[in-house]
Amino acid sequence: MRLFAATLCALAMLAAPVHAQQVALSGVAGGKALVTIDSAAPRFLSPGQTHQGVRLLSLQGETAVVEINGQRQTLRVGDAPVSLGKIKTDSGAQRIVLTADAQGHFMPPGQINGRQVQFMVDTGATQVIMSESDAKRINLKYEQGQKVRVSTANGDVVGHQIQLDSVRVGEAQVHSVTAIVLPQSMPFVLLGNSFLTRFQMQRTNDQLTLDRRY
Repeated sequence: MRLFAATLCALAMLAAPVHAQQVALSGVAGGKALVTIDSAAPRFLSPGQTHQGVRLLSLQGETAVVEINGQRQTLRVGDAPVSLGKIKTDSGAQRIVLTADAQGHFMPPGQINGRQVQFMVDTGATQVIMSESDAKRINLKYEQGQKVRVSTANGDVVGHQIQLDSVRVGEAQVHSVTAIVLPQSMPFVLLGNSFLTRFQMQRTNDQLTLDRRY
């Protein structure tokens, strides 16, 4: 089974200097988010606006997605403040070597946000793609993600685009990986280009070598 994610528009954003340490969503009104940064007075932000280095990317219901210096975080009304002062960096091994199975597929076990999953490498998928059942099993709040239309072998479906905190294959771990959750059942998680493009890939016979690029 091969799935292809729909073409998604990428937004070019300037990295803001790191000022904030604690960020909380205090409320939502009129399509704006009331954001509290450190101990300063709360301030309303519209999607796309930046204040003290914190950029509001999106707002849906009582959930907001913010970014500071390339790091994204989901905030919810009533939750405790989150720390955005330190940027997570990719860690672990600089090289991954995978061996194809009898059908020629690369099927490494791995982790998403520290939870075990079964991957299949798919260079035709623009994102990491998984089923709703897998997302529920590893406790992803995919319903709060952005709805996107995805083309599959069985026609177009509507999925949810979310941001994964971490994706791990072997000893290599990558942070802030975009994924799409689809409603239909899938036997594995597609390891698409939102993860793979962090590596330089080279295939030799039945081996696929991934060397970290950044």
